Amino acid sequence: MITSMHTQLYIDGQWVDGVSKVAVYDPSDNSVITEVSMASDAQCEAAIAAADAAAVAWAKTAPRFRSEILRKAFEIMTGEIEAIATLISRENGKAMPDARGEAGYAAEFFRWFAEETVRTPGDFRKSPSGDKRILVTHQPIGLSILITPWNFPAGMATRKIGPAVAAGCTMILKPATETPLTAMYIVDVMERAGLPKGVLNLVLPEKTGPAISKMLHDPRVKNLSFTGSTEVGRVLLKEAADKVIRCSMELGGNAQVVVHDDADLAVTIPQLLLAKMRNGGAACTSANRIYVQRGISEAFINEMTKSMSSFVMGRGTDATTTLGASVSMKERNKIAQIVDESVAAGAKVKVGGVKPEGDGAFYPATVLIVDKDNPILLHEIFGPVAPIIIFDTDEEGIKLANDTEFGLISYVFSSNLTRALRTAEAMESGMVAINKGVISDPAAPFGGVKQSGLGREGGFDGIHEFLQTKYIGVEI
Repeated sequence: MITSMHTQLYIDGQWVDGVSKVAVYDPSDNSVITEVSMASDAQCEAAIAAADAAAVAWAKTAPRFRSEILRKAFEIMTGEIEAIATLISRENGKAMPDARGEAGYAAEFFRWFAEETVRTPGDFRKSPSGDKRILVTHQPIGLSILITPWNFPAGMATRKIGPAVAAGCTMILKPATETPLTAMYIVDVMERAGLPKGVLNLVLPEKTGPAISKMLHDPRVKNLSFTGSTEVGRVLLKEAADKVIRCSMELGGNAQVVVHDDADLAVTIPQLLLAKMRNGGAACTSANRIYVQRGISEAFINEMTKSMSSFVMGRGTDATTTLGASVSMKERNKIAQIVDESVAAGAKVKVGGVKPEGDGAFYPATVLIVDKDNPILLHEIFGPVAPIIIFDTDEEGIKLANDTEFGLISYVFSSNLTRALRTAEAMESGMVAINKGVISDPAAPFGGVKQSGLGREGGFDGIHEFLQTKYIGVEI
């Protein structure tokens, strides 16, 4: 069990007070959970200095040593699933089933990268010219800045900390201001697992933009791993370019769904609900644009509307809740505005679509029938809103689905595997789910194309975001 809640910064192995505090809110009623420390410029500098001082020794540690730390962290987390889920639910708002799922998912990144730590491949071979041997090895890239979002505060933290530890990199974690308590818990787990001081540091800068910019212009910083919006990602890429810092970017989604007219609705609807309503729709993988072939559209709309009507809004920690609050009133109001604009442009509301009264950041499960040019299709909604668009031919569905600047994940539903694979291969996205609503897995590479990001997290690729390749030519 978690015996205490950390609210301080973590620098060089010590929990320290910041220069000011910011409130963390329970979005279900807008009450204050606690206040957490904010870092000054000097404290951000101290975090960089600590990570830099620890870098050489940490990079030289045995892979098995790093592996055992991650394994211990996994064991600690799996023993505290209910406690961490409660913490996630309180500051994020998500329903407990979602929160428990995230806590387990987050822990699995520590287990996966504990195993990957000791399996980093290399290469040794004779050159084609015969004049030397080609030796290829991988070394830690160095001090890494990790920036995580509010929607999966545990999962996104471990997805970055795990491979950084495995690779032998030191880190500075900057969590979202809305959900810092979960990140502080993860840091506490790593401390209890035996991570040496200075390897992992946590700061919440008072002035986030200027502080991150200063970090990215510090010659000691070598790598940036960011999960968040495409808009912010573009800014960070420009900042990182000045020092040619390597970047891993997991950005916006606006995921497309193609439901063919041979789809089995008994499979499609439950899986699509997982894709749409995980974390109340506040996921980069959320099914945002649902293209349904005309032959099945009426039955699909009826079943989808019925299923979405069954969600129960309430405080995330309540046993009956299946749809929690958004993370803040600001985020909830964004959802409401997007829906209102869609309705003004001609969308037909099948269920939901009305912003509730009261203090909680709630928005109901909503189904909209929209035209192909409705403005809602341009937005990553980040809420429990399912826009449905009817199409006729397979070619039209694919064209409409790909008509976006984003390319993180696509969903395809069909009873014909050949048809499903044909559509999947045509999807312009880094990931495709066939007849499945959730395919995120620590053992699989997660990432997008187009403006959905750069690089991959998880799988065999994830550790390489924190490694650099070195070629050594040697005459034998």
